[in-house]
Parts: sequence; structure tokens; C-alpha cells
Amino acid sequence: MRPTALRAEHRGDALGIGEPRPRLSWLLPEGAARQDAYEVAVDDAVLEVGSGEHALVPWPAEPLRSGESRVVRVRARTDLGWSEWSEPLAVEAGLLSASDWATSWVTPAPLEDGARDRPGFRPAYRLRGEVVVDRPVRRARLHVTAHGIYEPWLDGERVSDDELTPGYTEYLRRTQVQTYDVTAALTPGRHVLGALLADGWYRGQVGLTRAHDQWGDTTALLAQLVIDHEDGTRTIVGTDAAWRCATSHVLAADLIEGQQEDRRLVEPDWCTPSYDASGWTAVAVDDRGFEILTDTPAPPVRPVETLRPVSVRRLRDGVDVVDFGRNVNGRVRLSALGPVGTRLTLTHGEALGPDGEVTMDHLVPNTPFLPEPLSAGQVDVVVSAGIADDVFEPRFTTHGFQYVRVEGLHEPLAPGDIAAVVVHSDLEARGTFTCSDERLDRLHDAAVWSFRGNACDLPTDCPTRERAGWTGDWQLYVPTASYLYDVDGFSLKWLRDVAVGQWDDGVIASMAPIPPVEMQGILHEVNGSAGWGDAVVLVPLELYREYGDTEVVRELWPAMVRWLDRVEQMARKDRHPERVARHPEPRPHDEFLWDTGFHWGEWLEPGDEPTDFVAFIEADKSEVATAFYAWSTRQAAYLASVLGLGAEAERYAGLSRRVADAWATEFVEDGHVVPRTQANLVRALAFGLLPEELRQQAAADLAALVRESGVRVGTGFLATPDLLPVLADHGHLDLAYELLLQESEPSWLAMIARGATTVWERWDGIDADGVPHESLNHYSKGAVISFLHRYVAGLQRVEPTWRRFRVRPRPGGGLTSASTSHLTPHGLVEVSWTSSGGSVELAVTVPPGCVAEVVGADGSTTEVGPGSHRL
Repeated sequence: MRPTALRAEHRGDALGIGEPRPRLSWLLPEGAARQDAYEVAVDDAVLEVGSGEHALVPWPAEPLRSGESRVVRVRARTDLGWSEWSEPLAVEAGLLSASDWATSWVTPAPLEDGARDRPGFRPAYRLRGEVVVDRPVRRARLHVTAHGIYEPWLDGERVSDDELTPGYTEYLRRTQVQTYDVTAALTPGRHVLGALLADGWYRGQVGLTRAHDQWGDTTALLAQLVIDHEDGTRTIVGTDAAWRCATSHVLAADLIEGQQEDRRLVEPDWCTPSYDASGWTAVAVDDRGFEILTDTPAPPVRPVETLRPVSVRRLRDGVDVVDFGRNVNGRVRLSALGPVGTRLTLTHGEALGPDGEVTMDHLVPNTPFLPEPLSAGQVDVVVSAGIADDVFEPRFTTHGFQYVRVEGLHEPLAPGDIAAVVVHSDLEARGTFTCSDERLDRLHDAAVWSFRGNACDLPTDCPTRERAGWTGDWQLYVPTASYLYDVDGFSLKWLRDVAVGQWDDGVIASMAPIPPVEMQGILHEVNGSAGWGDAVVLVPLELYREYGDTEVVRELWPAMVRWLDRVEQMARKDRHPERVARHPEPRPHDEFLWDTGFHWGEWLEPGDEPTDFVAFIEADKSEVATAFYAWSTRQAAYLASVLGLGAEAERYAGLSRRVADAWATEFVEDGHVVPRTQANLVRALAFGLLPEELRQQAAADLAALVRESGVRVGTGFLATPDLLPVLADHGHLDLAYELLLQESEPSWLAMIARGATTVWERWDGIDADGVPHESLNHYSKGAVISFLHRYVAGLQRVEPTWRRFRVRPRPGGGLTSASTSHLTPHGLVEVSWTSSGGSVELAVTVPPGCVAEVVGADGSTTEVGPGSHRL
């Protein structure tokens, strides 16, 4: 038996790593209960370490140099003795320094026809250059990136199935480089290296405003091929002035508008040595520098699943509507293209109108401050080449859709002619859940698919209208996401954009990356919000608790401090005009109330949605902002202690206590929390803002408020994840189940009852009349499924990395069984229970090195160690 799942940093391939000292992780051999020591072999050198840690352990050798490859193996001394050696892992550094680059950025020549250079409808370019290999090759690596999105080719074949590379970042400060092993393709002789290059996020349309050219108005490619020969010499070639460019069969490519192709223009041999590119145009060399180049800790975006239609219906002559049965992010693969010259239009949507048409109205941005109306986008166009086996499958755009309208075919579309290709970051699945209530299984499935639809290179709010990395959405969902998938590297990649996008005054923007237009005019004012900016503290917190990742905390700590310094300064120096009017002289606790600046508040709270946005911006939302001030400083104190920063830990802990006291002073009247809303009461209890003697009264007030609403959800974005846990933890478990199982709007199961396969942005995403509103794929409200994991199935993390966890099922709502599993850094945890005849049978699997606290129905606790147990 041997250790498995050996990884370097967050990656199992470990090619092109940007960290000279990559940390190592592995799982212990099957059947082991603990690790007492381990040995790491780096090439032939072996180091023994007397430690039980096997998640993100330090690199044991000299730092890697650029391009250096080392072969790593591990073995563990466990209670079973020394294991066998693991399978080897090649750990190879990418280009670690700007001085390692010997090639040039190149840009395609602009089109002469300006009409075709319209934002949202710009073509994808082909770029190519020749490479001559004159002696045998031992190793060849292609390092490549772009301003835009690129697809690398070599001798007529795609180099990789990675897509949307290099990914969405703050391009002028962080542009990611991918590294590919192309050794097998580079035999002696002539070769052609090429790429397709499209706008992507860099200069294509982004966000609700459909802004374009946000990081530049010209795309660019940078490629460097490093060839190590058998004789010990090295050849470095790549993009330079000798490269040539031309437009392609991709006439338009935009992540929001869609992709247009003329298949008659396809030249399959364009990237081969036999192709004559003498008529192509010379590229331009552009000095964009190399200092911003970095690797990525995140997994690549890939096609991960294919769905067949559940129905194909001819709506009228030349128009077919396809239903794929669920809302996904991706594209379609269409093989029925018709005779040569046939023009097909594919419109991708989330809902159907009463006439059975694909409706797009709810996806059109509501931006009255712009000079002209915007489109919903999501339209692909293809002109057929009339070739029997030809297929249209656009790779420079993705869409959020369940339905596709196909216009232009004379014969009805058959189900076998079309498929949906699901595209997102290739994350490792880690969590499952099922129970005896099929409705809750469907809710869990919807929340999982909603996250999958919004995990396309970064955590987005929706895959349609905005596709933006809203900070508030991810901070509230990341504890759920980390249970479902390995999101450590995925989140770290995003957090680095959060940090470099931080404003000089400490503001954390509402989204990351943030397009420059979002920092102008009225949009400038809607940044720095409580609950959104706090992502800089709360996301690293979750990465530490789930993965034991102290380095992400250390890396983000300066940004956390700048954010909290800004909050502290605003609270101490400024007061909201309404508070000044009520209390002209500041009261002692006022300096700890955060009541100025812009805040989204409890966004989209049922019945309290803004109609006057200017008034909304100016409103006092200090009950929300001050609560997050107290909560984030408390978590900062904890993280400071993790980093060994004793003075900082003490300072933030004391500050948090004073802010919590100020909140209670301001927002408790006669023993009751005000304002009396579900969200405010939930936060008061979840964030520990009340003295102990007032907690049960607040819980009773919350329960009464839920009852008064007819047992309906009354929270918006921020408090929804904590609503059911707070009820359950304060003696109202039955009410939590009533709320969970409520099928009348607003509720989670109302979505499911109305056919949702993903979670909606609004509680009435499809209203009682069947009319859709805004995004139907918005994962934030899906954070409720953590209640299914932690309370219904009963699995709760107690210590970081699950070294200690609690198993305490809380049955209710008529459920007779539930089960969950989660792959922790130490191995698989499984919990399942069934009830019959008044008794509950519980099964628990504990991974190596971990302890489970099993809490019985009578409150007694039994500790069990590694292995499988039935109780």
C-alpha cells in the first residue's frame, strides 16, 4: 500500500508551477489510521520528517529554478509501518523571472474593414510562425499567454483541451501563463506553431454595462518554445516579427454576444508546414513587458460533460426549440448544418415564454444610464460549408442556457443532431448528499449545478447577464463550495485579483477582476460595501479552515489590514447625516458604528427591493455594515493568531468586542433587536453581536417573525446561509425544517416546484404567472445546502482540515434517511443515518489521523477514530 493523490501546491499535473518551493500534499495508504513520519524523495535525495502532516507540507529541497523539473515521491510511516513509495510526480517550474523570456509580444494587424471591427463582433485571428528542429529533442515546453483568449496549435493539431486561456485577471497587473509539454510532436524537421486569438475578457464585452476595451484595444499573443536537445544544447523560439497573421473562419467571437462562424472559410491545414501563408500579413511586435506574467494555481477551464436533449420541438417552419433539461454553462455541438450556404442562428436562453419561444427579455441588462439599450447576447451564428461530417462547436464563448432556438434548417432538427457541452473550471468533486425527500435532493442538485454554471475560471454571479466575479457572492458561498469541490487554487487565483485590484484607500471592489468602467461615474460609488469587501478576510478564512492553507492567509494579510483600516477609519471619523441629525453630539459608541460609505445591505430582501437607486446609495445601512465590521475583525484576530501575530490578534479581538458592544447599544431596544427583520436577527445571532442573556429572546423574535410571514424566507443575499442554522441552534429546529420544506414563494422549494434546475437570483425568478426575472442561475441562495450537509446529515467541521469533526444528525421534516460524504485533505468522511420505529441507525467513516465527535440524541458524545463505525 502506498500514499495516493500526490500533488504540488494545488495541482496534480505540476507542470509550469510558479512557486519555487511548491508545497506537497498526499493521502495516506488505505487502512492506515495515522501518520507518524514521512519521507520525501526528490530525485535521488531522501529526507525523513517526523510529522503527521501530509497536507501542504514544505518543499524539502533547494528551490526550483526556471524550467527545472524534479521527480518527487513520498512514503509514510503509519500505524501499519512504512508504506511503499507513491507513484512519482514530476514537479516542474515555469518561467519564474521576466528575464527568462526571449520572445516578443505580437499583435495581429487590424482589419481594413472597420465595420467588422465592431465591439462584440470582432473576429478571431490566426497567427503562425515556423520552427525548425535540426537535432533530436529530449524535452520541449511551450509557454504561452495572451491579452485576449487563445487556443494554441502545433502542426495542425490543438496543443491542449484547455479553454478560455489564459483566463480572466487584472491583465495589466497579472497575466497568467500556461505551460504545455510538446516533446512528442517535435521531431527533427519543419514545424508550425500557431494560435487562434479572440477578444475574450481583455477587450471584449464585460459586465452588465457591456463595456469593451477595458484593458486594451488590441489583442496580443506571447509564446515561447523551449527545446532541450539530446546533445545538451537548447533552442528558444516563439512569437517574433517573422510571425504572420490572418483572420479566420470565426467572424465574430465575444463572451457575451456569442460566436459567428463561416464554415466555408475553414482551412484545416492552416497550421501545417505545407500551408502557404505568404499572403498573410506580418504581425506587429509590441513591447508589453514580462513583469506581469505569472502562473495560475487554478485548474483550467475544460469541456467536462455532454448532455443530450430531453426534447426537440419544431415551433414553426425553420425554427426548432431544444430543451436540455437543465440550466448549464457552456455551448452546443451542432452537426446538422444544412446544405452549403445555410445560415443558422442559435439563441441560448434560460426560460420559455407562453408561446414556447425562447425568451430573452429577463436577460437584457436594465441600464437606463447608458446612451443606448443593450442586447441579451448569447446568440451564435454559423454558415454551413455543406460538408457531411462538419460540426459547429464554438470555443471562444460560453452561454448560460437550458433552451436553444435553432433558426434556419429546412428539415426538423433531430435529437441526435445537437448536444450541450458543459464548460467550466475542471474542479475535483469532493462532496455528496442525498436523503429520503426527493425535493431536497433536487434542491441540492440545483445548488451544485448553479455553482458549476458559475465556476468558469472565476466565481461569477451568473453565466448570462454579467458574468462578474462579485465578491459578496463568493464570500457567502465559499464554505458551501469548498464542501462540494476542491476550490483552493480556484479561489487563490481569484483572491490575487481581489488584492491587486484593491484601491489606494483600502476599498475592496464589488467584483474581481473589476473592469475600469466599474470605477467611473455612479458605478465608482458602489464599491467598498460591507459583506462584499469582507471577502478579502472571509474567503482566506475558509481556505485555511478547509485546506489548512496558511500561505493564502499570509499572502492576503496586508490586503485584509488595509481593508479593515479603512473600515475602522470610516467608523471613527464619519457619521451618517441621519444619525448626526438625531444625535448632534457623538455618543461614546458612535466611533464603532460603520454608517457611511456605500453598502449593498441585505440585497434583494423580499419586499424591500430598491426603486430609487440614488436614495438606496445614500441610505443608512449601519446595522449590516457594523455587524460585518465586528465579524471580520473577529476573524482577523483568529487569522492573526494562525500567523503568529500576537499583538495584531489581541488588537483585532479587542476591536471586535467594542464594535459588537456598539452594535448592541445601537440596535437593541427594550431587550429586542431593531430593525425587526429576519436578516438583522439572523446576523445578530450568527455573528455573536448580543450578550448571552438576550440571545434566546432574539431567537424567539426571529421565530415569531418567520411565523408571521407564513413561514416564508425573509432574507436576501447576506443572511440567507445562516437563517436555518440559527433557528436550529436556538431551539427552533422544527421551524427550520418547515421553512426548508416550504413550497410557497418566497422559498427554496418554490423554485424547485416551478422547475428550477439551478438557483435563482431572485426568490421570484419565475413568478406565479410563469414570467422569468433576471438571472435564473445565481448560486448565492443555494448556500442553504450547507444546512443539508451540517444539520440534516449532521456532518460539521470542528478543526481545520477536518482533523476533528462532529457527527450530529438533526432529523426533522418527516425525513427517514440522509447521507453525505466529503473528501477532506486526510481522506473521505462518510455519514449516513436511517430511522425506523423510533430508533436511528448511524454509520460513520473517519479518515486517517482524524477524530469524530458523535453526538447522540440524548446529547452524549462519543469519540471515534479512523475506520468505519456503526452506532
